[in-house]
Amino acid sequence: MLLRLAYLGITNAFALLRLLPRDGRDQDIEILSLRHQLAVLQRQLAGQPVRFEPVDRAWLAALLHPLPRPTLRRLRLLVQPDTILKWHRDLLARRHAAVSRPRRRGRPRTLRSIRALVLRLARENGNWGYRRVHGELLTLGIRVAPSTVWEILREAGIDPAPDRAATTWTDFLRSQADALLAADFIETVTLTGARMYILTVIEHASRRIRVLGATAHPTAAWVSQAARNLVMDLEDAGCKATYLIRDRDGKYPGIFDAILAHAGITVVLSGIQTPRMNAIMERWVRTCRRELLDRILIWNQRQLLHALREYERFYNLHRPHQGIANVRPLKPLPEPITDPDQVARLNIQRRDRLGGVFHEYEQAA
Repeated sequence: MLLRLAYLGITNAFALLRLLPRDGRDQDIEILSLRHQLAVLQRQLAGQPVRFEPVDRAWLAALLHPLPRPTLRRLRLLVQPDTILKWHRDLLARRHAAVSRPRRRGRPRTLRSIRALVLRLARENGNWGYRRVHGELLTLGIRVAPSTVWEILREAGIDPAPDRAATTWTDFLRSQADALLAADFIETVTLTGARMYILTVIEHASRRIRVLGATAHPTAAWVSQAARNLVMDLEDAGCKATYLIRDRDGKYPGIFDAILAHAGITVVLSGIQTPRMNAIMERWVRTCRRELLDRILIWNQRQLLHALREYERFYNLHRPHQGIANVRPLKPLPEPITDPDQVARLNIQRRDRLGGVFHEYEQAA
């Protein structure tokens, strides 16, 4: 539109220059001719409205607006004089609207650091709604509107006002990891066809595994004795466990839970056919099968116990665990080697366990 308006201004300026050398008689003749042509066009239109482009409206409004209203009424125009004045008012209104329009729409965007803090508070405190997060921001000296907190949580896919009265199973496991144990039975078959049952317990926080024993007949007396051994082992290690997760296997007698309850450990039963409720224990069972039981031939109970003890020692003292940042349960990671010369002259030794079923690597002394 601006380009078209500039074109009209230039062409009409040259037309005005052409009119300057003429005398009044010539100009009057041309005006009368233009008036007559307009009359012919109006007669042919027979009352039909004439459509003007926005550029034409702007040009006519700017050209004719300075004239007084009586003069406009004497002119022969294709539109009414009031229409010309309306076009001019519209031009002024659009100009003022463009000048007063804000350069940036809406409120300024929330700082990235505030958005990150809101999401952190919501994720670390699962029972907080947007109002609680907003109150915590105020105590930190950060002033934002509650609706801003709502929008940040909604855009991140977090329910701003959920019903968080009940604690989820995941929240329970994370909050009680330092005081959680998990137990399970593993079944394996010897070369003679005898079925053996292995009872193991794992600590959630440290991933330390305890093999309580292996037997072909997990009687109530045998399982209860394993529970007593577990309680004494926990007391010797200074472990402050308060919960033990197990499934609903019938091999656990009632006295098993009673022994643990007497030691201050509450037994929590997982759901029926819900191995994910005891996921850490189930993951260890899979690891034990893949790294040990599927790679050796078991002759009898004695050999099975020996292999399990060796694997227990390897698992607790040497094997890194991704779930705890590759730390070993009973042995911290060594200090990283920073000496370039020592890195260039590494002397790594290998120690075989169970005849080479798995290997341990360490720096030579």
